[in-house]
Amino acid sequence: MRIDTGAIAFNVSLDGRPRDDAAAPWLVFSNSLATDLTLWDGQVARFGDRFRILRYDTRGHGGTTASAPPYSFDLLCADAIALLDAIGIERAHWVGLSLGGSTGIGLALDHPDRLASLAVCDARAHKDAAFVLAWRDRIATVEAEGMTGVIDSTMARWFTAPFLASTDPADRAAGDRVRRMIRDTAPDGFIGCCRALQALDFEARLGEITLPTLFMAGESDSSCPPAAARAMHAKVAGSLCIIIDPAAHISNIENPAAFDAGLERHFARLG
Repeated sequence: MRIDTGAIAFNVSLDGRPRDDAAAPWLVFSNSLATDLTLWDGQVARFGDRFRILRYDTRGHGGTTASAPPYSFDLLCADAIALLDAIGIERAHWVGLSLGGSTGIGLALDHPDRLASLAVCDARAHKDAAFVLAWRDRIATVEAEGMTGVIDSTMARWFTAPFLASTDPADRAAGDRVRRMIRDTAPDGFIGCCRALQALDFEARLGEITLPTLFMAGESDSSCPPAAARAMHAKVAGSLCIIIDPAAHISNIENPAAFDAGLERHFARLG
C-alpha cells in the first residue's frame, strides 16, 4: 500500500485487526537500517489478533522514496507523524528495532501524546567517536561498491556465528531474506540514515520519557550492547529491561520466541 504524505511516498502494510476496529489499539513496527517492513512478519503473526498494525518502510528503504541524503532524526520522526496523521492514528504503541528504536525515542521525547508505549529494541540513544567513525567507513564502502559491499560485514555484526552457521532450513531462509533486504536498500537511503545515526543525541533527555517503556537487546549485540540498554533503562523511570540470549543485533529474527515473550511482558504491564 502506498501513502503519499506530500513530501515522499511511503510503502506501508496495514495488518492485524480491521482498520475500523476501534476497540483494538494500534501498534507500529519500525524497522532497522537496511531492512524493510517484512522484518516484522513473525511479530505480525504473533500480535495481529489483538492489534491494528502499521508497518512501514523507512525513508530510503524498501518501497519508500529515497530522497537525497543526509537525513536526521527530526526528519525520520516527522515522517512517522505524517504517516500516523495520514492513516488517522491518534496514538499507537511503538516497537522499533535499531534505527526504528532510536526513532521511537525521538517520538517519545517530542511527540509523547502520539505514543501509548515504547519498545526500544537493539537501539541506542547516543553516538560516540567510534560509532561515528564506523558509519563513516560504511558510507565510504557503499559509495565505492554499492550495498553488496556491506552485506557480509553487516550479517557478521547482526547475527551470532552459530546462527550464521546453522543448517536449520528456517535459519538459513531467514538469513537469506535479510541479505536480500540489505542488497535491495537504496544507497541514498542507507547513507541518509547513516548520517542521522552519526548525529544521534538523545541520551541527555532520556529522563524526560514518561511513557511505559521497554528496552531489549541481544546478549551478543556489539552495535547496541546490553550495557547500553541497561544504561537507558536506568534513566527512564519505571522502564523494563530484557536481554535476549542467544541473539545479536537483529534479535527478533535470531530469537523470535524470546523477542516476542519480551513484548508480551511489556504489553501485559499496560493492563
